[in-house]
Amino acid sequence: MLAKMTSKNQITLPKVITAAVGPADYFDVEACNGQIVLTPVRIQRGDAVRAKLAELDLSEQDIAGAVAWARKPAATKISRKK
Repeated sequence: MLAKMTSKNQITLPKVITAAVGPADYFDVEACNGQIVLTPVRIQRGDAVRAKLAELDLSEQDIAGAVAWARKPAATKISRKK
């Protein structure tokens, strides 16, 4: 299947190809032995963070306390360690 590259280095992927790999907004691009290889990447950072928080069993109060501590001036944080 042919796809033409434009003067701005853009290529439209055929619908048949994108349907075969599933929906993806981003692709990892690499050159391998003179070929361009596109690998769909599904970015799910929010889901990963939620899963990690669930694994750590942190409450909203724990997170709010950590944020409040992080926002305190450095001198206050140091004095708490004593």
